[in-house]
Amino acid sequence: MDSLTDPLADLVADVDAALLFSPTSSFYERFANGGSEVVVVAPDNDVDAETFVDLPLPFDNVKDRIRFGIEGAMDADLVSEGDEVACVASVFEGGSDAVVRVTVDESIHTGIFDLFANSRAEPSVIRDVFEVAIELGQKGQKGKPVGALFVVGDAGKVMNKSRPLSYNPFEKSHVHVGDPIVNVMLKEFSRLDGAFVVSDSGKIVSAYRYLEPAAEGVDIPKGLGARHMSGAAITRDTNSTAIVLSESDGLVRAFKAGELVLEIDPEEY
Repeated sequence: MDSLTDPLADLVADVDAALLFSPTSSFYERFANGGSEVVVVAPDNDVDAETFVDLPLPFDNVKDRIRFGIEGAMDADLVSEGDEVACVASVFEGGSDAVVRVTVDESIHTGIFDLFANSRAEPSVIRDVFEVAIELGQKGQKGKPVGALFVVGDAGKVMNKSRPLSYNPFEKSHVHVGDPIVNVMLKEFSRLDGAFVVSDSGKIVSAYRYLEPAAEGVDIPKGLGARHMSGAAITRDTNSTAIVLSESDGLVRAFKAGELVLEIDPEEY
């Protein structure tokens, strides 16, 4: 019977890079002079690592955290297709306690890094809106599938390129996405037509907005309808991010600069 150290040694053997998620200085120093590329993935580069990927959110889900770190390393040309990467992370509180070996390929490159790291709106706002769309996709509205469109960031320009379909219930309010009560309101209003407009800081600016950007030149995947076209077009004409829940197939998609950057099935999230 093999000793425990044998499979553990196989797990890290011949890796091309090690991704350390929020390591302490002493833990980082143990890796810094090794033979493999060492990439620190953390909110701040407190260990003065030579190669560093900024982690704007804690990502409680370890799989999302690792995916984000690998995508960031891919975008920075620190790792590439076919590389074997050892990801050292913390599952429980108290320091690094898990090692996950991943083979880098394009299937990992989902767009989550670009969505959170390069959007104008604060990463936490993108996350909060995304979670509302995911929950709506999982549960629907009163048991029935619904569609929804959230336009996040650059709210002034978005408002200028849209018009109201009905009374704006958020006109004189100062509520923000992420508040549990506000999220219930968003889910209730989602059954009505129009887009939600959310500011960079998460303030709900409006509901029931009819987006009026020009659709010419916007290329979205076949089978997606007017809600997706409007979301893609508004992100081309403004510095916003559109998060769209499809009523027909139940998928959540994100658009930036007129292009689809992320597609997720809420049932698998």
